[in-house]
Amino acid sequence: MKLLEMFDAPVNGMQDVNADNSKPTYRTSRKTKLTLKQIRKLRRMLDVRNYEKQKYLGNVRKQYGAKPEQAAGGAAA
Repeated sequence: MKLLEMFDAPVNGMQDVNADNSKPTYRTSRKTKLTLKQIRKLRRMLDVRNYEKQKYLGNVRKQYGAKPEQAAGGAAA
């Protein structure tokens, strides 16, 4: 979880507060088991996060990368 996600309102589809059963009850020593539904949801969230990261890095490369005319002009000179 990112720090900013703690303070912002949850994004629709990313967190289901009703399905959050992570809070242990008193005197419970067993670890909670992940269901297949939870594993699939985590995988989808990871895929979305990776897609957003790739999109962000593409924008950064486009913004800070060398301009095409400067790269071609520098190589010819």
